[in-house]
Amino acid sequence: MAKIARRKSVAVNVGGVKVGGTNPIVVQSMTNTDTADVTSTVNQIMALARAGSELVRITVNTEAAAAAVPKIVDTLNMFGVRVPVIGDFHYNGHILLRKYPDCARALAKYRINPGNVNIGKKHDDNFRTMIEAAIEYGKPVRIGVNWGSLDGALLMRMMDENNKLPEPKDAREVTLDAIVASALLSAEAAERYGLPRERIILSAKVSGVQDLIDAYRAMAARSDYALHLGLTEAGLGAKGIVATTAALSVLLQEGIGDTIRASLTPLPGGDRTEEVFVSQQILQSLGIRSFAPQVTACPGCGRTTSTFFQDMADQIQN
Repeated sequence: MAKIARRKSVAVNVGGVKVGGTNPIVVQSMTNTDTADVTSTVNQIMALARAGSELVRITVNTEAAAAAVPKIVDTLNMFGVRVPVIGDFHYNGHILLRKYPDCARALAKYRINPGNVNIGKKHDDNFRTMIEAAIEYGKPVRIGVNWGSLDGALLMRMMDENNKLPEPKDAREVTLDAIVASALLSAEAAERYGLPRERIILSAKVSGVQDLIDAYRAMAARSDYALHLGLTEAGLGAKGIVATTAALSVLLQEGIGDTIRASLTPLPGGDRTEEVFVSQQILQSLGIRSFAPQVTACPGCGRTTSTFFQDMADQIQN
């Protein structure tokens, strides 16, 4: 394995899986089932775990979904599947975590988007409620900023401040600054409310390859929080795979990133586990981790007519 100098980050324990520090970069994925459908969600989590996903995130957006979480985790345990399950919360997470304490206990980590948890409000009471739940139940959180739901008030303030500069930055630069600032300011607030540094992971997801690289370089330079990498809205098929690989590979080669997800849009009826294999292949191709035998096979040209070696490579790698 190649020795890439990793950025120093604080290690976070997510349900027994260590993220950050000197630990291996963790592969994670997310279900696309209705979480309230326990059977479908359990089946997909099991498939993702079998494929090699070391953490699996589920959407917790309704009361029915929150009520289903303990059943999902219990069922996974019955089948001997110990993969940590992460709850993805948005507008109503502060309500669901308080109303459904069994859900709060069952999850291994909470994902909080600071851009929409207090949307339209001049305070961070909802964010604070979620942090207090994480403290009460001993859970880590990922503070995940997304360019599509960036805190409008923060962005407007930074735009106004930028306009007063002798040489203002362009809108793209200010937006990226605001994304990074939102993550760091939220993490600082979480620590003020009592959440230990070793229970915080940050992410700053955008959909442009160069934007993602710039955002994470800035965030890595300004903090030692563990970082989750992922290109949001990566796209369908080859487009999503290529864009994700291009963005994540640059950052990983620079030692940035502690856990990754390939956020691929599956084709109708497509295999959700593809995003796990893509993440694994990125890490393996860079020589960072090893998951399966790598076979070098002829790409094919007018000088080759036999498919023997291609068939053998396909059998070994699949």
